[in-house]
Amino acid sequence: MSQTRRVLSAQVAHETNTFSIIPTTLEDYRKRLFLLDGEIAAALADTRMEIAAHLAAAKNYGWTLVQPLAAAATPSGKVTAACWAELQRLVYDACETGPLDGVILALHGAMVTETDDDAEGALLDGLRKRLGDTIPIAVTLDLHANVTERMGRLASIMLPYRTYPHIDQYETAFRAAELLQSAMDGTIRPKVFRLQGALLDGCNHGRTQGGVMSDLLARAADMQAQTPGLLSVDVCAGFSRADIAEVGPSVQVTYDASHNAAEAAARQAAAALHDEMVRRRAEVTVTPLDLPTATQLAVAAAADVADTRPFVIADFSDNPGSGAYGDGVRLLEALLQAEIRSVLFGVLGDGEAAARCHAAGLGASVDVVVGAKRHPASYGPPLTLTGRVTGLSDGAFVCEGPMNAGQPMTLGPTALLEVNGISIAISTNTLQTYDQEMFRILGAEPAQFRIVAVKSAHHFRAAFGPMAKEVILADSGGLATNDHTKLSYRKVRRPIWPLDELPPG
Repeated sequence: MSQTRRVLSAQVAHETNTFSIIPTTLEDYRKRLFLLDGEIAAALADTRMEIAAHLAAAKNYGWTLVQPLAAAATPSGKVTAACWAELQRLVYDACETGPLDGVILALHGAMVTETDDDAEGALLDGLRKRLGDTIPIAVTLDLHANVTERMGRLASIMLPYRTYPHIDQYETAFRAAELLQSAMDGTIRPKVFRLQGALLDGCNHGRTQGGVMSDLLARAADMQAQTPGLLSVDVCAGFSRADIAEVGPSVQVTYDASHNAAEAAARQAAAALHDEMVRRRAEVTVTPLDLPTATQLAVAAAADVADTRPFVIADFSDNPGSGAYGDGVRLLEALLQAEIRSVLFGVLGDGEAAARCHAAGLGASVDVVVGAKRHPASYGPPLTLTGRVTGLSDGAFVCEGPMNAGQPMTLGPTALLEVNGISIAISTNTLQTYDQEMFRILGAEPAQFRIVAVKSAHHFRAAFGPMAKEVILADSGGLATNDHTKLSYRKVRRPIWPLDELPPG
């Protein structure tokens, strides 16, 4: 039995779309996930989230966890200075409670604040100033992290997820905990080598169902298994909707610095993966469709009597999970104009419309102005609809999974509005639609509809893909578009692909 060790465990997560005009406040964290001290274990121990793995590792290894904070907000604009100061304070204050033997953090890796373009690097810097250079710090990251030089230099262990949809959060965090235990035991001396080239985008947007990202991860796993001293070989696809200098895909290798040849092997592995990443940068396995094409396919699917399974459309460019506003109605407008019936659409974030439905009451006919309110200049105009309220909920649900299974979440007051055969789920809080429970709390069973349109880019596939006869992506002109020429980059390093052509070789 290992000696009892005190380990700081915390989650501080946000994926920041710097092009969003909606700032991220502490209240936005409270709408999604904001737990302190003893609340954390009570709420998250039985989930598939990273914090649950921290708790399991503590039980396995006999750690005493110092657990001040578990916080995550829906992706949106920059985190306000006040919010960021409070999140940091909660973590840093925990360092003053007594000596620590190690740190394990669940971060995202693409967090930008009003005061720091590299929030995770700043957090790690603050920890190092308080704890010194010898305390091992393990971090887990989203597969879409923008990994900075400072993050790689200050972390001892860096493990991003290896699946998208992210269904390996628990496993990733437990692997990080195993390495942290070995580091505290002194059997390894982990360090991180990070390599980032001239790509803003690439890696098939991180998709792990075939294509270049899957190939890179398979090759990384082989390198890790076959090369002594390499503890973890990983790839991040980056988050391209961040106008910061160190944006884009990267390779991270956690290696054992006590092994003579490990650093050289880490550099060699990273270079080989980076070269393949650059060479195959333009390869994609899924191409988004414009609205006329997507609508035409939906019409045909609704008329198909041979296969009545749902035809799933992802309104990917208005995905709140990528920091889009989540209240776009252009796809909804196209479906209404096509007069398609048996459609489930959502979840559309519009607190005013949800409140109007609640005020009208279940079964009531109501006139309501829906959507395009957060940035009308980009998403307008809204739709004025007359419909019947067929479902009402306080918005509380527990994720069924596979992603974030067991996590309690809330959409806030939520309503289902039926308009000419289209059932529109309207929420107060904005969340990416990646769990079927988000519809079921309103009495809507997704499998019973011919068309299901979700506000998501890819995470929805874990829950909605198995029931679908076909899945397509529709570009409704939202803020999470893959057309980077529509975004005004000012801080990114140049040249960078696809904004610039890369020099040969």
